[in-house]
Amino acid sequence: MTINPPIPAVELLNVRHLHLVETAPPELTSAQRAAMNRKWEEMASANPTLFDGPVVVCSKVEWKDPETMVLSWCRATYRLLVLRLDPDHAVPAPSAFVSVAQPTTGGHLLVGRMAASTVGSGRWQLPGGTIEPPSGDTGLDADALARHAAREFDEEIGLDLPHHDLELWAVTRGNWGNIGFHFRAPARPADMLKDAHAALASREVEQGRIPELDRIDFIRSEDDIAVLGGPTADFLPVLAALHAKADAAGRPTSGR
Repeated sequence: MTINPPIPAVELLNVRHLHLVETAPPELTSAQRAAMNRKWEEMASANPTLFDGPVVVCSKVEWKDPETMVLSWCRATYRLLVLRLDPDHAVPAPSAFVSVAQPTTGGHLLVGRMAASTVGSGRWQLPGGTIEPPSGDTGLDADALARHAAREFDEEIGLDLPHHDLELWAVTRGNWGNIGFHFRAPARPADMLKDAHAALASREVEQGRIPELDRIDFIRSEDDIAVLGGPTADFLPVLAALHAKADAAGRPTSGR
């Protein structure tokens, strides 16, 4: 059984400058560790495709000034995130993720539906994913986040996207305090995006894998979300409204 948290209003944060600082991971009690492992094993048994890979967890969000966010983060694995579901042993563990807002030349915004094999089964969202910690002593910065967003886009849509073409467009805070860094890409024809995803899906199926996004579609505003059917990422209505403003103005609208 999947337990979903109450959906709060998603905040659109005013971020022009970003600093990321690595901190130590949270210290868990033996009871918390046991509860975490037990819950993860239950979820992995129900969905064997789950992978306990490395993930960035937010330790603290501070403001150096009204437009400069200082995000403290630590290294963890996905199983720490499931501890948020435990009513007795929960720890604050907001995740950090990236997404790509890909507009079309016709004024729409690309969205994708998560496949049944994923944690977000059936959920509509922008292409993207949870941030993985860098290897070794390498730090995180805005450039690293853009590279990660471009890589996620290539893995889910099948289209190479130079990371330097991405602009940090919006920063959101939603469920469990999760922080989303949303990058906007240059407009591309919808047919190009459809063809790229179809080719990627075909290759994945031929190799015995399930594409992460089993469907893609296009929306123009938050009013189009209901037509998609199924659950959506908490941030999607906020970014759809932001996109609609950009489309109406004929130029990108920043959430900053």
